[in-house]
Amino acid sequence: MRPSPSVCEENTYNEIYRNHSEKLRNYLYYKFGDLNQAEDIVQDSFLKLWNMCGDVIYDKVVSFLYRISNNLAIDGIRSKKVALKFQKDLVIVQDNEDPYFHLRTKEFRLKIETTISSLPEKQREAFLLNRIDKLTYKEIANRLGISQTAVENRIAKALLKLKDIEELKKYKL
Repeated sequence: MRPSPSVCEENTYNEIYRNHSEKLRNYLYYKFGDLNQAEDIVQDSFLKLWNMCGDVIYDKVVSFLYRISNNLAIDGIRSKKVALKFQKDLVIVQDNEDPYFHLRTKEFRLKIETTISSLPEKQREAFLLNRIDKLTYKEIANRLGISQTAVENRIAKALLKLKDIEELKKYKL
């Protein structure tokens, strides 16, 4: 039987980072709704992993990272007591589109983001895992440790709230 690699070995640690950092970031972003915070927490989680590498069993490293990152995110929310919101990057683009079109598009995007961010955490998380990461209901159920029916219910409820947006009624969700 071959011994499992040490998390303290630089190559092993780098491989763990390459394989799990993006998934961890997406998980945190979907769960808490703040991309910058998610990226910061991923970095902090991997720093904690490095500092505790001698105490972490290789086979348990993924659950360690998710537990640490989840705790860091909750601590951040508790200490700052800030409402969830999506970060917007300012991009200035020169184009020939009608200014009214841009205004409508911006208002539409804001309505969607506001609606998604106002969803209960569990609905938002399942919805974004399905629509952004393109995970199946079964994959989401496995990742969240819930039944496939629970995932279906969460996504259905999220879709009902999104369908209340007038501009989305013409699109098939």
